[in-house]
Amino acid sequence: MTAAPADLLKRVPIFSDLDGKELGRIAASMKQRTFKAGDTVTAEGQTGVGFFVIEDGEATVTVGGDARRRLGPGDYFGEVALLNETARTATITADTDLRCYGLTSWEFRPLVETHSSIAWKLLQAMSKTYQSPA
Repeated sequence: MTAAPADLLKRVPIFSDLDGKELGRIAASMKQRTFKAGDTVTAEGQTGVGFFVIEDGEATVTVGGDARRRLGPGDYFGEVALLNETARTATITADTDLRCYGLTSWEFRPLVETHSSIAWKLLQAMSKTYQSPA
């Protein structure tokens, strides 16, 4: 499977309300990253600075050494790291060769600061995604 970064971003809930032009702006800032099978992509407890969406390959998510789920094309991780450089809550390990598109917080922030429509849509999406029960 080969998909452009903008097509992959459409599948990410916090980006789902962005239009094609807005997705294109974010996608243009993304860099393709590759990891070999067995590589640790992110490590639980380490500071996270990037968001990744998988273009091709598979990976396993572990928390406290326990496998939680498998990731594949179109799946994503690290979206909170775009806004808050906190410790990773899980380890992501490449099961196969993995091709991702990545975006760091320092690349993302200027996009949001200069494009208010992107900022507003992200706030709305995040409020829906992270609502606490009343």
